[in-house]
Formats: sequence, C-alpha cells, structure tokens
Amino acid sequence: MLKNFWYALEFADKVTREPRKITCVGQDFVVYRTEAGAPVCLSDLCVHRGGALSMGKVTGDCISCPYHGWQYNAEGVCVKIPANAEERKIPRKARVDAYPTVERYGMVWAFLGDLPEAERPPIPELPEHNDPAFRAVQFEMEIAANYERTFENVVDAAHTPFVHGTAFGNPDKPGIPDFRIRQTEWSAEADIQLSPPLPKGLWGLLARRRPRAEYVTVTNAWYLPNIVKLHVRLPMGDLLLYDFNIPLSQERTLVKILGYRNFFTGAWADGNARKRIEKILLQDQPVVENQRPELLPFDLADELHVRSDGLQVAYRRRRLELIKQGWWVGGDDIITGDSPRRKATVIASPVRRDNPELASAWVHKARTGGNPQ
Repeated sequence: MLKNFWYALEFADKVTREPRKITCVGQDFVVYRTEAGAPVCLSDLCVHRGGALSMGKVTGDCISCPYHGWQYNAEGVCVKIPANAEERKIPRKARVDAYPTVERYGMVWAFLGDLPEAERPPIPELPEHNDPAFRAVQFEMEIAANYERTFENVVDAAHTPFVHGTAFGNPDKPGIPDFRIRQTEWSAEADIQLSPPLPKGLWGLLARRRPRAEYVTVTNAWYLPNIVKLHVRLPMGDLLLYDFNIPLSQERTLVKILGYRNFFTGAWADGNARKRIEKILLQDQPVVENQRPELLPFDLADELHVRSDGLQVAYRRRRLELIKQGWWVGGDDIITGDSPRRKATVIASPVRRDNPELASAWVHKARTGGNPQ
C-alpha cells in the first residue's frame, strides 16, 4: 500500500454532518462536514482512551468522543475536556491526526501522508464529471483480494475474452494488437483495439442502429495510487468507468465506481447501467480472489510478463521506484504493541512534520511503556 497520495475515500453525497467511519490503507478514519459544508478527515482514535470518534457527535465544526466527550476541531486539536475544571489548560499533546481533505469529482479525497502541499502528487482529472453530456452512476462492492490485484485486473485487456466472455470480450478474437503506452510521473494509459460483440438489451437496441466497426477502441489507464479508468467507445456513445480500489487491508478491497455515459442519459436508465457494472465485477471477483500469491510480488521477475501486460509492468516499475523512496506503508507506519490487538496502521499527517516534538504523543503506548500500539 502506498502513502503520500490523495485517496478518494467516499462518494461525496455520503459524507454529511453525521460522523462516518472510513477504512483505507488499513487505518480507520472519521469523516464529516463542517457547518460550511467542508469535508473533514481525522484519525478515528481519541488520544485519551482510544474511543472511536466516528461513534461521537458533531457540534459546530467539532467532533466529540463518545467515551468522555473530548472535543476535537477540524484541525485535530482538542478544544474541550468536559471533566477538566475550567482553570485547567488542555495539554498540547491532546490532538489527533488531521488529513488535508477536499471534495472533487463527486468524491471526498484525503491526503494520506505528511508531505507539504507543494510536494504532493495531484488528484487525477475526471473531466466527464462536469460535462453535461454525461450521466453518472455510483456502484460499490467489497472484494476479498488485495487492492493491487483488483487494480491490475481492470487495466488488463487480455483477460476480457476469458473472464467476461461474450458479455464484454470476444473468445473468438482474443488477440491484443500492439499498443503504445503514454506515461507520466503519476499515470499511464493506452488505446487498445478489441473486438467485442454488440451489447444486449437496451444498449443493444441502440447499437444496432449505428454502423458497426470491426474493432472498438478501449482506453485503459491507471492513476496512482489506486485508480483505474476504462473508456469504451461503443457504437452508441462513450462509456467511462473510474474504478477506485480502496485498500481496507492487505486482503480486502472496497471497489467504488463512478460510471459515465453520454447515451441513454435519463435517470430511468441508471439501474440498467449499474446492473451492467455489477455483472462485470461479479465475473472478475472469483478470479482475483483466487490469484496467488495474494499480494503483488515486489520483483518483476517473480511473474512472467508478455507484451500485452505493458500497463501492469509500467505500474510495477513505478511502484518499485516509490517503494525505494519510502512511500510504501510499512516500518514506522505499522505500530506494534503488547495488547491482544498487536498491530495497527498509523499514517502520519502533515501536522506531525510541523510539530515533530508532539508526533509520538498521538500514538498510544503499550502497558509496559515499551513498544507503542
């Protein structure tokens, strides 16, 4: 899992004034909105006795712990300890990690890392979101597989004739013509020629009225750390799926999808669009859940690659560069203690870099006073 990136944590319309627990890169967060509507993302762990802030209440712009009522503002600073006498000062160490948070393209994004603003990778652009010609739908599904396996599955064009059969691929024409990869520091994409059959149902009725080409151009792309784009140019219009592979843990992934289409743009067709997305994911699910090894190898030579694997190889090479830069979640991010729950992920927020003398105070210590937990 990679840190120091913007992660799309939740659909924007699901983030309200009610606290909501979110899990990503193995860590629990709480998200809510201020009175002005701005999204907030904090670590879901009260520094006092480890209460889950997501079970608390939002008052004004602050969230209170359900256990002892400690209140934290949107910057993660404790501003009230109800049990304290009025004359007692609040300790400087009384705070939780607060992560930079924005709303964009119908998602709430949080920057999970401690890089200063000028050094942070960008949020990918989703231009269709603000294009009135496109209609968007949401879909999500949890998959019992590592997020890099689900991530690579979507950019892999060669699996479509075998996993998706006549629904999306063409078993009679499984070949993948050579394609050129366009790569940046944070993304890669390629236009790939496929020969899928005509769609069925409502979409098929419209497609049959249009001239049919022998091949369809499909653009597969990835954006670090965990987003995949699939752009299919169908006879009746464009279908784009933006696939957010949210790592709940090393073994589980929450896939959130924004699907855009510029045909059948009435709300009446949304259910049909979701069913088509669900069908694709249900076909992929058993395959990725049974891949071995469960985690993506670090060494390129550990799995055999062919020319059609170009986008996956580009990702793995870039991933290896970032691991060498220290952007892989591990080491100092995995906190180990002596309690029954021995391990937890704690991604340092930018405030820790600004306050190094307080950084260790936001992590609970083990009973022995030794290792933190």
